[in-house]
Amino acid sequence: MNTIHSPAAPAIIAMPAWRLADALATPEAVFLNRRKVLAGLGMGGLALSAGSLAPRTAIAQGANASLYPATRNEAFAIDRELTPEEVNSTYNNFYEFGSHKQISDAAQALVTSPWDIEIGGMVEEPKTIAFEDLERAIPLEERLYRHRCVEAWSMTIPWTGFPLAKLVELAKPLASAKYIRFETFNDPAMASGQKQVWYPWPYVEGVTMAEAANDLA
Repeated sequence: MNTIHSPAAPAIIAMPAWRLADALATPEAVFLNRRKVLAGLGMGGLALSAGSLAPRTAIAQGANASLYPATRNEAFAIDRELTPEEVNSTYNNFYEFGSHKQISDAAQALVTSPWDIEIGGMVEEPKTIAFEDLERAIPLEERLYRHRCVEAWSMTIPWTGFPLAKLVELAKPLASAKYIRFETFNDPAMASGQKQVWYPWPYVEGVTMAEAANDLA
C-alpha cells in the first residue's frame, strides 16, 4: 500500500516587539568603524573631557548643598517602587576600579573635588569649568528613571542633573561640528582598574549632535 505524505505547512513565526527590521539596523561597516570615528572626533566635533560624578549623598554635602534636592520633573514618572539606596549605591560598575559589582568600597578612592571638565575641539572658545561651577551654571532637575543595563539587570532610581543639550549650549560649538566626543579621566595611581591592559584607557564615547539634543541624553 502506498502512503502519500503531504508537504508540511510552512511555520509562521511571530517576531517579538523588540525585533528591529533589518532595513533599520546600522550597517555593519559603520558599526565596526565606530571606534575609528571616535578617535577622529577631536578634529570634527566638540570634545568633553570629564569623569564620573560623585555619589548623590556626597554631592548633596558639598559646596552646592543648597541646590539639592533639585526640583522634580514630573514628566518623568515611573510605575514601580524605587530601588533601595543601599542597593543602588553599592551594586554598580566602576571599571576604573575593577570589573566586579561589589566595587563601591574600592570606588571611595575616587577624588571628586576638585574636579574640572575640559571643553575643546570645534567650539567658539575652549574652556575648563569646575564641576561646582557647572552645577550653578545650569539648573538642575530630578527625574525618576528605570535604568536598564546591557548586562541584564535594572534598577529604578532618582537621577539629578541636566539634559546634555544644556551643556552643549554652554560649550558653544561651531555650526560645522557634527559629533561630541567624551573622554574620562586617566589616573592609574588613583583608579587601580586603569592599570589593567584589557581595556584602553581613558574611556572614550561619542554621540552625534542630533542625539545630544534628545531630552533623554
